[in-house]
Amino acid sequence: MRNELRIIGGTWRSRKIRFPDVPGLRPTPDRVRETLFNWLGQDLEGLTCLELFAGSGALSFEAASRGAKRVVLVERSTEACAALKQSCDLLQARMVQIVPMDVTRFLAGSAEPFDLVFLDPPFHQGLVDPCCRLLEENGWLAPHAYIYIEAEKEKVLGQIPDTWQIHRQKQAGELGYHLYKRISA
Repeated sequence: MRNELRIIGGTWRSRKIRFPDVPGLRPTPDRVRETLFNWLGQDLEGLTCLELFAGSGALSFEAASRGAKRVVLVERSTEACAALKQSCDLLQARMVQIVPMDVTRFLAGSAEPFDLVFLDPPFHQGLVDPCCRLLEENGWLAPHAYIYIEAEKEKVLGQIPDTWQIHRQKQAGELGYHLYKRISA
């Protein structure tokens, strides 16, 4: 494993985590992470976070570094899960839980509401819309949750639940990134 990224803020600022070469794994770039956490605010004290298609875990480790009390990472790649575990051990991230499972199977299971959800699926596989629907319909979102979505720049996010309102959005290279706020249940 030669791939690594730097945590950009919080308690673990400048610490590096490693991730494997797994098809479809593309960590959120530093510049995009910095913008996202500026939108959210640097202090996430006490929030619960869920990262779907966790990959490198970059977004989750940034959230935990900024005070999130519980962070759940869902990833089906055995290799990526092993790297996530190593990162947890390195950072002594006791608030982080890794769930080695397919995301759609996870979202069909028993739900608990989260304050912040990161949704960054592999590109060109049609996973954004069904995941958004399952998040809303199956009780995964707190009443005023934020939902962050990364998708290919040209992707039209057409099946966003009516209870979600766009908060901010931007593009960087081939990436479109969007932050939604849940406005009611």
